Amino acid sequence: MTAQPLPLPVPSVVPPARVDARAGGLTAQRSTRRLTLSPKYGHGPRAVDVRYLWCGAADAPTVIVQGGISAHRDVTAVDGAGEPGWWQALVGAGAPVDLDCCRVLCIDWLTPAELGVEAVSSEDQADALAGLLDALGIHRAQAFVGASYGAMVALAFAARHPRALERLVLLAGAHRPHPLASAQRSVQRGIVRLGLASGQVDEALSLARQLAVTTYRGREEFGRRFAGAPEFRDGRFRLPVEDYLEHQGRRFVERFDAQRFLALSESIDLHDIAPERVPTPATLIGFASDLLVPLADLCELQRRLHGPTTLEVIESPYGHDGFLKEPHQLAPLLRAALA
Repeated sequence: MTAQPLPLPVPSVVPPARVDARAGGLTAQRSTRRLTLSPKYGHGPRAVDVRYLWCGAADAPTVIVQGGISAHRDVTAVDGAGEPGWWQALVGAGAPVDLDCCRVLCIDWLTPAELGVEAVSSEDQADALAGLLDALGIHRAQAFVGASYGAMVALAFAARHPRALERLVLLAGAHRPHPLASAQRSVQRGIVRLGLASGQVDEALSLARQLAVTTYRGREEFGRRFAGAPEFRDGRFRLPVEDYLEHQGRRFVERFDAQRFLALSESIDLHDIAPERVPTPATLIGFASDLLVPLADLCELQRRLHGPTTLEVIESPYGHDGFLKEPHQLAPLLRAALA
């Protein structure tokens, strides 16, 4: 059942944002705003702090950019120091999402704990972004570029706040999750819950991430990289892929929390937006090798969207992670969509 639109979130008074000036007229705010939201799975309004990055050319149109559940507000390194952003190759001065021509807005995903509810929806994330636009004095975003979970939130945003958005650019995300992908995520969540119950949280979260990685990448890449013979080590045979998977699991545990993983993974599977409610012009970008978001789902989304829509298909060995691993193929598509 599709939720009815909720009132626009109300901004509250917060301390002034920290503003960092950059050469060439670029500015950056990396701060927090307190908004009042009415969560889909809650009972009434509640205050929540939304952490955001807003960076780019002063007085330029704003482009919202959101990624997968493990992405954060630091989509690009705006001060030229520290760790690169999670989409550094595509967001920056002179990049396809060009900070010389726009200001990029990106938030940290909200969790049920922050909202005071049992579950968080893609609609809640969309409402937080709509409320943040209003708080920042932005009447209409030039575009919402969403990848993976970010594409789901972008669709929810366009369905609920169509007047606040000019264009959609959706990468590897659809109006609903595929049941097989939901089944795979359900197993991952079961592993993490078992770890929480047994006191082996890190081990369980690592295993869940390892299983997730096998769905993010394509068969071609795994076949090319890990087709070697097993090696007898530490008293047993180890497959060539095991070191890679364990490394991915360790890295994830170092930077992610088990409860956050459970909540955002579930939020993907609760997502369900009627495409007919979305009037915004859209560019859909899919990857032929994507095991999580099959092209058939994107074709259905294209047929059902109310506004004019184009679908671009990229051939890549990287599957769902193509939105992170194929900047050269994505660059001209993003430039054209945002022109």
